[in-house]
Amino acid sequence: MVFGGQGPEHAISCMGAGTVLAMLDRDRYEVVPVGILPDGRWVLTRDEPERLAISGRTLPSVAAVAGPDAAEAPAPAPAPDAAAGGPDPGHAVAPSPAAAAPVASVPGVLAGVDVVLPILHGPFGEDGTIQGLLEMAGLRYVGAGVLASAVGLDKEYMKLVFAAKGLPICPYVVVRDRDWHGGPGAGGTATAERKRIYDAIAELGYPVFVKPARGGSSIGTSKANDQAAVTEAIEGARRYDAKVLVERAVDGAEIERAVLEGLDGGPPDTSLPGQLVIAGGEEFYDFEAKYLDPAGSMAIPAPVPQDVIDEIRRMAGVAFEAVSCQGFARVDFFYTRDGTVLVNEINTIPGMTATSYFPKMWGATGLPLPQLLDRMITTALCRRPGAH
Repeated sequence: MVFGGQGPEHAISCMGAGTVLAMLDRDRYEVVPVGILPDGRWVLTRDEPERLAISGRTLPSVAAVAGPDAAEAPAPAPAPDAAAGGPDPGHAVAPSPAAAAPVASVPGVLAGVDVVLPILHGPFGEDGTIQGLLEMAGLRYVGAGVLASAVGLDKEYMKLVFAAKGLPICPYVVVRDRDWHGGPGAGGTATAERKRIYDAIAELGYPVFVKPARGGSSIGTSKANDQAAVTEAIEGARRYDAKVLVERAVDGAEIERAVLEGLDGGPPDTSLPGQLVIAGGEEFYDFEAKYLDPAGSMAIPAPVPQDVIDEIRRMAGVAFEAVSCQGFARVDFFYTRDGTVLVNEINTIPGMTATSYFPKMWGATGLPLPQLLDRMITTALCRRPGAH
């Protein structure tokens, strides 16, 4: 099991790894936990899931369970300047592949394993990078392949694929680095491009949600009600990704559905749908509500009409296959007040923490976490290396 990683969701990965370590059937599996430190070094870790749980408001890290080899490694390189004004020292910044610190050799122990279970989120884990590494090494692994991972993490291309498959999506605007700040000597061109961006966002209609195009766990996501707020929100999102997505806020319920690759080549299987319930005062399902606020919950099954449940089931399967997903995923939807269902996004490595809804939805459907993990691993073992 590989967890941690270089992205801003390092702690969330560690929390999920702790949950999975505690739930894997040790009579069936010999588990080799491998952590990736924030600077990119791979280390064998102690099998101590209790040390990977959140404690109060303190988030866990690979360092908490790292072996002695981690202490001898050099200090991490500083994160690159991902946005104008430099990185905020109070926020994690995902390094770009070109600027990442040198990575130690991947542990040789992976060469002898039957299957790799990545519990990684965001850049360097959920974006096709580790999947490509495992493909080149000829190793079986759980979950989506290179293409599905890359498309699933990049919200721009994910939406393009969904739209091409006829799935209804939320209106959005993509803000690229060159459009926001322009290149050297851009001058008036940069000003004109920014005005174009503001005009396009105004056409969406306020309020809007602003988020890094390639990220998760609502890190860097904020709500903006006017142009001044959207400027601040874009700068905040750019701390995590040079490409930013701005979406029209949808007035409706947030509904999720968990998906598993079908058995024996069959169609995908879906769980009961769940509807997010936020009772802690947050404006939206942000990082606080997801991981630090026990008031957040999910109604399973979602309290919506049966025909809506059936349509969400159908659309979840279409979304899963649209990106050529394998293994498992979570598909998120909006159910608007006028009865419209919109696809929000697909998450190819959904959260596996104690508060995550992917395992909760399957548990409510009759597949508790130990059996869910068995199915995910068995599916991967039945797939020949390179068959993603």
